[in-house]
Amino acid sequence: MRTARFIGSWLAGLLALTLAVVLFVQWIRFALDSAGTGDTPAPLFLWMAFGVNLLVWSFVGLLRLGDESIQTLARRRARAVASGHTTEDRALGAVAERGRSLVRVRSSAQDGDGGDDVGNTTAVAVRTESDTADPAPPRTAAEPMALAVIIPAHNEEPVIDGAIRSALRLFNRWDIYVVSDSSNDATADIAAETGVNVLELLSNRGKAGAIEAVIAEFDLIENYDGVVILDADTELDENYVEGARRQFGDPTVAAVAGFVVAEWKPKERTVVGRLISAYRDRLYWLLQYLIRFGQTWRFTSATFIVPGFASAYRTSVLKHIDINPRGLVIEDFNMTFEVHHKSLGRISMRPDTKAYCQDPFTLGDYVSQVRRWTLGFWQTVRRHGVWPSLFWFALFFYILEVVLVAVTLLTTVALGVFTLLPMLTDDAVLAFGWYESGYAAVTAVLPLTVIAVGLFVPDYVLTCVMAMVRRRPGYLVYGLFFLPVRVIDAYLTLRTIPQAWTAKSDGRWKSPERSAQTL
Repeated sequence: MRTARFIGSWLAGLLALTLAVVLFVQWIRFALDSAGTGDTPAPLFLWMAFGVNLLVWSFVGLLRLGDESIQTLARRRARAVASGHTTEDRALGAVAERGRSLVRVRSSAQDGDGGDDVGNTTAVAVRTESDTADPAPPRTAAEPMALAVIIPAHNEEPVIDGAIRSALRLFNRWDIYVVSDSSNDATADIAAETGVNVLELLSNRGKAGAIEAVIAEFDLIENYDGVVILDADTELDENYVEGARRQFGDPTVAAVAGFVVAEWKPKERTVVGRLISAYRDRLYWLLQYLIRFGQTWRFTSATFIVPGFASAYRTSVLKHIDINPRGLVIEDFNMTFEVHHKSLGRISMRPDTKAYCQDPFTLGDYVSQVRRWTLGFWQTVRRHGVWPSLFWFALFFYILEVVLVAVTLLTTVALGVFTLLPMLTDDAVLAFGWYESGYAAVTAVLPLTVIAVGLFVPDYVLTCVMAMVRRRPGYLVYGLFFLPVRVIDAYLTLRTIPQAWTAKSDGRWKSPERSAQTL
């Protein structure tokens, strides 16, 4: 059975790749033929599908890949040289090690606190004879950095247990802090039953306010080296902690961005829910591998978002960040801008800090979430303003392209609808003189077939590539409807720009429809 699924997944990937190549070749031929008659602006459609930012940062990402490959080879060579000791050196080292012994420290759950053994990691301490004089020596820089986990939650009863148990696989329960932001369901009770630290807020402060409160209540900045912030629907990959600590090994790194992966559980979703999940998976892959990977190179550090679903900050940096300023609907854009604006360090992102998120199940929840995200972005831009830096240089061209693509996409779709109406009304609308003249002018430049093929095919080619990467043939079906979702995104992007200056936001949020998670 497993072999059949493996073969099927690779056949699906091959089918998607073949379809992507055939479609793109045919689209190029169509564009060239139409260009010969002056009918289609092919570069315009390619720009709307791919974008200049994606191409530029993809190239920077390739440079980063080459740079890090060279660094890795250099480190391996250095280790090989360092390990080339003489026989005498190794013998002396063996003698020195005879006085050391491993002492395994049982976790509190194993000592009978009633907890779940699955959620605990067993600490291993190394002792020497000199250690007996000081049974609790201070932690040294060579030891792993101590991380606390914060999980803010507001009415997250269906998912909070899954998020906590995901964290318990990687952290001790006493290092996990759940803050229930005035929940009126069983969120706090479920969290308390797992044995983690729980803080209940009587008034709804919003996510940023909840984070600020739990940090102050438990004095996390003084007691830990770093803080991991998770959403209540986040599940961590088993390598997340190791990856985060590895990235924090660079002292210039102020924050580590989690590498978001859209969960794919089609049996638990409706058709609309599967469409949203597939669309988000494509979006995350393009943003992270082709844009943010280049933006988080050690020579650039120009990414404008450390996603709040799974982020990690040094506490030495966190104490300088204004986590909860007034007037913002979300916190993660602001915290990222704070790092850049105050020159607190650079932001790191690598695929070794994967975490899985639960995307909206309904179109209504999707629209509400995208509106919050885009509004939070424009509010953060308004709050911080402009300052001379590579970050703002890159952000300016990103904003420029996002706005222009949104305007162009909506305008092109509107022209498509305009030219489609005569077909739907049996030419009745052409009885209006102004419509007839406008229709003639538009179709002379952009016939309906050119608009449809020009917009749809480049976008669908990206979907075919994603279906190949993920080896999920279902994406080929859901991808037929990605363009309308892009239109919704474009509308919300433009709609929330003026709202950033007019809307009054306090950071409070309403949880979307959730599905209970299983690890």
